Amino acid sequence: MSARGLAQATADRYAKFEEVESVALSGSRTAQQDDEFSDLDLYVYTRAPLTLEQRAQLTAGSPRAEIGNNFWEQGDEWSDLATAISLDVMFRDQRWMEEQLDRVLVHYQASVGYSTCFWFNVLHSEPLFDRSGWFRTLQARARAPYPDALKTAIIAKNLPILRSNMSSYVHQIELAIERKDRVSVHHRVTALLASYFDILFAVNELPHPGEKRLVQYVEAHCSKRPPHMQRELADLMNRLPRMDTTIVTVATELIVSLENLLRAEDRSTPQ
Repeated sequence: MSARGLAQATADRYAKFEEVESVALSGSRTAQQDDEFSDLDLYVYTRAPLTLEQRAQLTAGSPRAEIGNNFWEQGDEWSDLATAISLDVMFRDQRWMEEQLDRVLVHYQASVGYSTCFWFNVLHSEPLFDRSGWFRTLQARARAPYPDALKTAIIAKNLPILRSNMSSYVHQIELAIERKDRVSVHHRVTALLASYFDILFAVNELPHPGEKRLVQYVEAHCSKRPPHMQRELADLMNRLPRMDTTIVTVATELIVSLENLLRAEDRSTPQ
C-alpha cells in the first residue's frame, strides 16, 4: 500500500466514530517538503473527544504505538505493520481550530514566532473525510487575503525583541556569552530565529510553514528577503561553537539586513 493509500484507509477508520467530523492529511507530504524520513501527519477534527480506548483500536497490531501523547497537541503515533510507514495523528476540537483562524484573520493577534502556522496548516491540508463539509468550509475561510493589520501586528511584536529592547535576544546572547552559558546562547539564538522568520513571512504576506526547511522555503516562495540571507544565517550557525562576541556581531548583521528590508518595504508602500 502506498503512503497515500494508507492515509486514506486510516481516515476511513476514524470516520466510523461519530465524534469525528473531519480527517485531513497535512505536514510535509502536502506542502511538497517530504522526503524518505517523512511520516504521515493526520489531523482528526472532532465534535467531542475520542477515548483512549477508541484511539487504540486504530493501532492494533503495530509493533510500537504511543497512545495519548500530550506534549504539543493531543496525539497518537505508531508504525504501520504492513508498510513500516510512521503515522503521527493529532486530535483537534473543531471549535478550537475555528478560534485559531479567527485569532489571525479576524483579531490580527500575533505571537512571538510562528504566528500563522495553524493558518498554513489548514491551507495546506488535504481533506480525506469530511462528514458535513465543515473542513472544506474552514479551508475556504483560510483562503482569505493576508490582512495588512496582521502583518503590522507580527512585525510590531517580533521586531523590537530582536535587538532594540532592553531584554532583546541580542542582549540576552551577550549576557549568556559573558556567563559562558552555552545552553542559553543556543536557546536565545533559536528564539531570535523564530521571530526573524515570523517577520519575514509576514513581510511576504505568507502564512508561516512551520519549523522545517525554512531557508529553502524562503528561497522558493519569498520574493522579499535580505539579499545575503543564506550566508548570514550560515555564518551565525558556524559561529555558535566559538562562544565569543562574534556571535553577537553576526546576529546583529542578520537583523540589520532584515531591518533594511523593512525600511525598503515602508518606502515602497503607498501612503
